[in-house]
Amino acid sequence: MSRKKRSSSQRKWLKRQLADPYVKKANELGYPSRAVFKLMEIQEKERLFKKGMSILDLGAAPGSWSKVVSEWVGDDGSVYSLDILPMQEIPGVHFIQGDFTDENVYLELLRVLEGTQLDLVISDMAPNMSGIRTVDQPKSMLLVEMAFDICKKVLKQEGAFIVKVFQGEGFEAFLRQVKAHFSTVKLRKPVSSRAASREQYLIAKGFHLS
Repeated sequence: MSRKKRSSSQRKWLKRQLADPYVKKANELGYPSRAVFKLMEIQEKERLFKKGMSILDLGAAPGSWSKVVSEWVGDDGSVYSLDILPMQEIPGVHFIQGDFTDENVYLELLRVLEGTQLDLVISDMAPNMSGIRTVDQPKSMLLVEMAFDICKKVLKQEGAFIVKVFQGEGFEAFLRQVKAHFSTVKLRKPVSSRAASREQYLIAKGFHLS
């Protein structure tokens, strides 16, 4: 991308941010990003998060989901977070910085969990989007498949899974895999998701290995 096009893109992004009521509200409430409202909407409808739970947050930076989840689970709960980007320290949240697609980072996460059986795995991970669907979709599916793979290693029986997905090539096969291991599976697009975004959230409850 040329410097001129990059500058124009940055101006458009800044204009959109300044006009976005969710960005303003997140700032007022002390959350790092507008993404917190997506999880709040899911919680309002599904009531998945409770005091004392153990949660893994993938793609956590800048930290809005981890921050609100740590409030929901309270002092008796545990929150583990991972992202390739740095994240400001959040009380009660154990943060690991690294690329989830790197095997060493994946193994480090398992080491930190030390066999902890989790109540929920949540993932807001997404690749850096190029705008070319044939390029972006495989990258997105790799991330959701890896998130699902770790679910099978760390979730308790009857645990739950929330993951950001983009429908396209590979999605239907992934959906079948998830349905084979969870009692109920549904898709939601929160009102706070941008209208132009293709993102949805897959919500799976009632985990079982077979």
